[in-house]
Amino acid sequence: MSDLVDRLRSQAERYHAAHPFHVRMNAGELSPEQLRGWVANRFHYQESIPIKDAAILSNCPDVTMRRRWIRRITDHDGHDGEEGGIEAWLRLGEACGVPRGEMTDHRHLQPGVRFAVDAYVTFARTKPWVIAVASSLTELFAPDLMAERLAAFEKYYTWIDPEGLQYFRNRLFQAPRDSEHALEVVLEHCHTEADQQSAFDALAFKNDVLWSMMDAIDLAYPS
Repeated sequence: MSDLVDRLRSQAERYHAAHPFHVRMNAGELSPEQLRGWVANRFHYQESIPIKDAAILSNCPDVTMRRRWIRRITDHDGHDGEEGGIEAWLRLGEACGVPRGEMTDHRHLQPGVRFAVDAYVTFARTKPWVIAVASSLTELFAPDLMAERLAAFEKYYTWIDPEGLQYFRNRLFQAPRDSEHALEVVLEHCHTEADQQSAFDALAFKNDVLWSMMDAIDLAYPS
């Protein structure tokens, strides 16, 4: 199984952290308009995450897995008076100067972003649940990205209210916890060469989704 883990981790090279737009963002080179465009478009991904996770649960017969996976939904939707990731992203938008109404009505949403995100939700809804879980393993690469992104925002984009950056802080501990569980699921269920290849391909698909989103945003908000 160590070979499978190594194969999955090798896809870090294709993670959207290496996209030119993202590189410029973390180097402090984006204009306020470009940063607002990224935040507004990324919101469609954020609001779709719990829908994607609910689709995975709807196909999963394993009650133990469901009890753990459902935490992802409440992390984003919120619960018991606690704001979730969707609300935290709306607050990020407000801190950047994007009114929440302009995010929720999708007026800034680029067709390429919508297509990529909706394809990801469809993938989770229609693929075997273990393979859909594998697609979430981009979270293996997320903690380093989040730490770098948070540092970049605090250093270069000081016009943004620091309280609006809470989403990034939350993901520093949520992403490692979530990726650990997803990796456990994949290793437990993917024993055949065919299953392992399907898991690898699912993660590659998710990397393509994230990269395609960045392509569409980069095209809409050029330097």
